[in-house]
Amino acid sequence: MEAKRAQLELKTLTARSFWEYKQTTDLLVATFGRSRLVNDLQTGDFERLYKSLVGKYGASALGREITHARSVFKHAVESDLIDRAVGSMFKGPSKADRRKARAKKKHQRGACMFTAAEIEQILKSAGPQLKAMVLLGINCGFGNTDCATPPKTALDLERGWIDFPRPKTGIERRIPLWRETVAALKVVLAKPQRAADAAYSHFVFLTRLGQPWVRFELAETTNEASKMDVVGKADDAIAKSMAKLLKELGIYRKGVTFYALRHTFETIAGGCHDQVVVDAVIGHVDATMAAEYREDIEDERLKAVVDHVQQWLYAKPAKGTTLHGATKSQQKNAALRVVG
Repeated sequence: MEAKRAQLELKTLTARSFWEYKQTTDLLVATFGRSRLVNDLQTGDFERLYKSLVGKYGASALGREITHARSVFKHAVESDLIDRAVGSMFKGPSKADRRKARAKKKHQRGACMFTAAEIEQILKSAGPQLKAMVLLGINCGFGNTDCATPPKTALDLERGWIDFPRPKTGIERRIPLWRETVAALKVVLAKPQRAADAAYSHFVFLTRLGQPWVRFELAETTNEASKMDVVGKADDAIAKSMAKLLKELGIYRKGVTFYALRHTFETIAGGCHDQVVVDAVIGHVDATMAAEYREDIEDERLKAVVDHVQQWLYAKPAKGTTLHGATKSQQKNAALRVVG
């Protein structure tokens, strides 16, 4: 934790990640015992730890927790605190397991994305700030933290662009903005917002209390045993506001949150058949050799991707067709074939 504290102070580690690592070290101590010798840990000990995690987390979150736990022992080896690696057999769910978990979730809840009609409903009913953030979500593939933290300097509304690295990974993103997104952002910026702290004054979006829409606060105290207690508190006003609106509109589905706009953008943008640009817009890591040599992406390609999603969102289906282009009779026949 001292190593992670140094990263926290250097701002190479977020407060949320620091808190998550503290939870991991607490879990290891609670599971194995504070006085247990690390080199005595056996396969059965890690199987016991695995079973305790399986009941709490889904496949993706389970993989993250196991990675955190293994990093503790990896750090110990690299720092010469122990002479050999332990827990090498302690591995997260395989890719196949994750695919099965996603398929099961999709079967139970449906696709984790919005229809064009649902997004139109949301935009018509959302307040000015939430509307602008929803448009950033479907225009740029922005998630909650993406929307909560862009500075005003990231916007070029005259030319219709946003230049803002993804907070999670630091990957550069330069994205064309739709005219609808530009108009919504201008409405937000036209209304003065009083920041609760000077550090927030440069944000595009602030709550009515002058706070960022997504926050994570870290509180540290020393307990009776002179050990550090760390408490993390997350507050995501975007998620709360979106869930409330979806319920009011009668379109709330479990698991389909504000972040589903990012899923929707990725899914629809894929139809333009330029995955390199889709990944660049959404801020995905490109680990290919081609990415090492790629210095730039033409504006025309960036515009083509976001325009493809815009056309999907605002397209009006022909009379007698559904939003997905099939006639009602075709859709009915397809349903009958599935039932048969």
